[in-house]
Amino acid sequence: MSTTAIPTDAVQAAIADARARLADASMRIRMAYEAHPATSTVLKGRAHLVDETIHRLWRACAMPADVALLAVGGYGRGELFPCSDVDLMVLLPDTADDAMQARLSVLLGALWDVGLEIGHSARTVAEAIDAAEQDITVQTNLLESRLLEGNRPLFEEFCRRYRALLDVRVFFKAKQLEQEKRYARYNDTPYALEPNCKESPGGLRDLQMLGWIARAAGLGRNWRDLARRRLITGAEARDLRSIERFLQHVRIRLHYLTGRSEDRLLFDYQERLASALGIEATAAKRASEVFMQRYYINAKKVTQTNTILLQNYGVEIFPRRAGAAIVINDRFQAVRELLDMREDDTFARHPSALLECFLILQQRSELKGMTARTLRALWLNRKRINAAFRADPHNRELFLAILQQKRGIVHEFRRMNQYGILSGYLPSWRRIVGQMQRDLFHVYTVDQHIMMVLRNMRRFTMGEHAHEYPLMAQLIIAFERHWLLYVAALFHDIAKGRGGDHSKLGTIDAREFCEHHHLAREDADLVVWLVEHHLTMSHVAQKEDTYDPEVIRRFADTVRTERRLTALYLLTHADIRGTSPKVWNGWKGKLLEDLFFATRRLLRGATPQEALGLDDRQENARALLRYHGLRPGVEDALWAQLDAVYFMRHSAEEIAWHSRTLYYRPDALEPVVKARVSDADQGVQVMVFTRDQKDLFVRLTGFFGRLGFSILDAKVHTTRHGYALDSFMLQDPGNAEHYRDVITLIEHELTERLKKPAPPDRPSPGRLSRQVKHFPVTPRVSILPDESGKHYILSLTAADRPGLLFAVAEVLAQNGIVLHTAKIATLGERVEDTFLLSGNGLSQDARVVKIERELLQRLHI
Repeated sequence: MSTTAIPTDAVQAAIADARARLADASMRIRMAYEAHPATSTVLKGRAHLVDETIHRLWRACAMPADVALLAVGGYGRGELFPCSDVDLMVLLPDTADDAMQARLSVLLGALWDVGLEIGHSARTVAEAIDAAEQDITVQTNLLESRLLEGNRPLFEEFCRRYRALLDVRVFFKAKQLEQEKRYARYNDTPYALEPNCKESPGGLRDLQMLGWIARAAGLGRNWRDLARRRLITGAEARDLRSIERFLQHVRIRLHYLTGRSEDRLLFDYQERLASALGIEATAAKRASEVFMQRYYINAKKVTQTNTILLQNYGVEIFPRRAGAAIVINDRFQAVRELLDMREDDTFARHPSALLECFLILQQRSELKGMTARTLRALWLNRKRINAAFRADPHNRELFLAILQQKRGIVHEFRRMNQYGILSGYLPSWRRIVGQMQRDLFHVYTVDQHIMMVLRNMRRFTMGEHAHEYPLMAQLIIAFERHWLLYVAALFHDIAKGRGGDHSKLGTIDAREFCEHHHLAREDADLVVWLVEHHLTMSHVAQKEDTYDPEVIRRFADTVRTERRLTALYLLTHADIRGTSPKVWNGWKGKLLEDLFFATRRLLRGATPQEALGLDDRQENARALLRYHGLRPGVEDALWAQLDAVYFMRHSAEEIAWHSRTLYYRPDALEPVVKARVSDADQGVQVMVFTRDQKDLFVRLTGFFGRLGFSILDAKVHTTRHGYALDSFMLQDPGNAEHYRDVITLIEHELTERLKKPAPPDRPSPGRLSRQVKHFPVTPRVSILPDESGKHYILSLTAADRPGLLFAVAEVLAQNGIVLHTAKIATLGERVEDTFLLSGNGLSQDARVVKIERELLQRLHI
């Protein structure tokens, strides 16, 4: 390799010239694209522009003639998105010495200086081949290599050795495995509300992967080639090109909009993307919703074709000995462990086979899926499911049978949804396919949320998940005809987006389904009741005082029977878990579980007080104290100062914890603060015991807010001898790893603050989440008397933000209102909080209106 000195002045001049040319030409490409949108204008135009830039800098850096520069990855294919990285490989005749390293540094520095984002490697042929052999990603990037500059014989040697290395069968299996892992990162669905248009299922990466395998196997270089080989139909080839252009337009617009290599369709960009793509709002939907529904339709077609093509590739790449097909019945056979139609017109001659095929897959575990021609025929014949088909008793029996199988229910319902069969059989389903949920806690479209709920319900029945949901598993196994819960899951949100109360509207569809499928009156009533009340249990658990016997009694009056209670508990659990991974936590699970057991005891004949387990709770707490070595009676002095409300609002374990801490100092002169990590590291529990003082709750919420904690639950109690005994459940959404580290900090710092009067800490304002910015929540506040008339219930809904509870506490303190308990329900980025209050003047409408107005002013963002 040459060691000639690098002409520094020439390089600097070339950089300045190339930078100006690149900026000017990039702007002209963008203007040309926006005037006449064509993906090739950008993709090919930018690749050609970068080629020219590299040629100039290569010559300016006087790179040696025995070195080769290769474009790899998408750039090797001759396509570059506006802000994509430029992937290069420098091919060396032998290992680079110091002089060569210096030249490469100058070249790469020059490329960065002109404004290109460079991804690079420098390897000998042997090193490149070894890297490709070890890493499928490297092997894929090198598949479409092209020579940009330098030593052509060296490049040709690399190509020969690369082709010798490439084992199509190994490559095919590796890319399939890579796709499975990529899908898993995105929850195996293209229907997330903020998908990645490149990496999510149904995105550009799926299409690129199909192209890589076809190229590696010599099956073709474009969709037309695949159609000529009859791997796809001509119509599918045209569809794929159209879909590919749509996704390319989306990604191009996204890069231009953000000015960087951004591939996530975040809420922040969806409305502007719709405008850039010329998509307008309708009477019922925002432009962004129309755009996203179009995106989901295209992503769905990609995943369909991906499945079909991968199967056809497999037949070409692994040409097995054509073993005899195994006949299943007159309509279907098994071919290579796949379900196959016996005749091309099977679905035309036997429309009921459109459902039967899914039932067969459930019943025959040796079958791994459907053949490509069966999947294609399924999609093309989906419109044969019409009113006459739905009215056929045989088809109704088939649909119920699919729901009642021991395996494959979720998998086959997802497949039915994917290929349009579910939309045909349940006409109401059509309206929710790809329908976004414009709120702050759902992360899936409505149809995919329902599929997640169905999945969760099925998991309760499966032994391998029993360790995750032991109570759920116990309840559902004992639940007679538990498949009825799957029907309720399918219909619980089916009326979303129609306007009005979807829980009420959904009962009409559910009742019609039950009647048409001749469900027993008792079973139909259960399904319809569950659809109507699917939000009731979460509302009571998260927003009402479930330690109030009257609340439990009213809830029991609503459910009436233990069978309904169990069914609603199972559906509620599955529903909350199916909204978003962020919405569920152990504390919500505990609230639901406590409500379930209290209500079940009441339905079994206990009094409301017995249902809440007051006596049992005290006895269990005493047993725990004995377990920890405390002699009988040590708790009596403290417990004498506590009323029944305290014992109803705390679990036996919490009572024992408080008692162990305070039994020897029930009249403590200084504040006592104890903290501990809650079960399963779900957060931090904090107990505060001190002489009651002015604005105590404000000071506590300010302190926790300053530390960055969210308050999940607060129980405020005043003892008979004038002490505050307050309990908090705290969570740090951004850093769950450090809970054990902050316990000492909380105990020491809070104790010192409570020893002396001081103004409350004011939480830092923090940053609003971007979801709140794009989905503003109009604050709502109401203060109403409870049924006894002794207390008042403050209910508020608002967008969550740092310091929100502090703001509420401050307003209440300024108005002389006593807070007894706070129930904090955080649903994604929205809070629905409930407070039990007392205080002079709450019976006066004018005073209540004043407090509500002040709260609304503080809650507005």
